[in-house]
Amino acid sequence: MSTGGAVSPTQLERRQATVHALLTEGRRQFAGDGYAAVSLAGIVDALGLTKGAFYHHFASKAALFRAVVEQVQAQVADRVVAAAEARPDAWGQLTAGCEAFLRAGADPDVQRIMLIDGPAVLGWDDWRALDDASSGRHLRDALQPVIDDGVIAPQPVEPLTHLLSGAMNEAALWLARSDDPHDLDDTVAALLSLLDALRLR
Repeated sequence: MSTGGAVSPTQLERRQATVHALLTEGRRQFAGDGYAAVSLAGIVDALGLTKGAFYHHFASKAALFRAVVEQVQAQVADRVVAAAEARPDAWGQLTAGCEAFLRAGADPDVQRIMLIDGPAVLGWDDWRALDDASSGRHLRDALQPVIDDGVIAPQPVEPLTHLLSGAMNEAALWLARSDDPHDLDDTVAALLSLLDALRLR
């Protein structure tokens, strides 16, 4: 029973608040300092938590990092979907989504967490599986209507998805290590030219 009109947070709400705080602080430190330089003690000290409280939610620093990578990938996917849904036709949705993916990779948090440390810490196979479950799924969903509409030649969607996803991931990884501000626009232009070459009409 609450007193004075105040509502006590439930155990679930406290747990969710703690997990949110750990993800937020972990993301801040991973993005700012890189995975290798971040310590578990530094994360819990910044939040006023104990290591025991941390281990109640995450098995290790690596487990927290994986959750942060999943969060970042989901946010990138959301940007891709938002850009695609702003276009009225299937072709425009495909091209806008692909461009949004590359431009999202220009965000310093995305670069450090998802593109630089992500593959190194998680391992390539695990990182690729996470990518395919987020951005890869949206690319697959965008390609199928374009094929169905006859805008590009009839073909199995899975190989084309992996070819384009691989090209965009490689470009994003390269851009994350580039210090030339023109490289992003040049890469977007090259990607759009590559996609346009697939068009039948």
